[in-house]
Amino acid sequence: MSFAQSFAYKTLLKGVYDKDFPLVGIEDNEILEKAVFLDAREKEEFDVSHIKGAKWIGYNTFSLEAVKTIPKDQKIVVYCSIGARSQEIGKKLKEAGYKDVYNLYGGIFHWVNEDMPVFSNGQKTDSVHAYSRSWGVWLKKGEKVY
Repeated sequence: MSFAQSFAYKTLLKGVYDKDFPLVGIEDNEILEKAVFLDAREKEEFDVSHIKGAKWIGYNTFSLEAVKTIPKDQKIVVYCSIGARSQEIGKKLKEAGYKDVYNLYGGIFHWVNEDMPVFSNGQKTDSVHAYSRSWGVWLKKGEKVY
């Protein structure tokens, strides 16, 4: 994963991710271009901004009903703020028979920190829901919204 991120952030992420759950980085174009993006954050976070074309599925309210129209062999990239919630949703998807599921390395924070675009109401925005003030320290770019 190519990111001039701090040692502290890399260490945090290493502690969050399970070794056996696949990660995808922003440089993995072959996967990202073919994938459906699922946003595992809460609705108010998604409404502030999200990755273009992402489908909101939530975390606390997640149900397999939200993904029933997605084929089981479709490439899926799940993301949240840093990747903890999305990894848990990804595991549920795999248990339900989805075969090609990835967790977005570093979540939307890493995405924005690497100058990748986010959108709200179809328009590009700089705003990003920073989850909380303590988690917001990891969001180095964009306009933090709480």
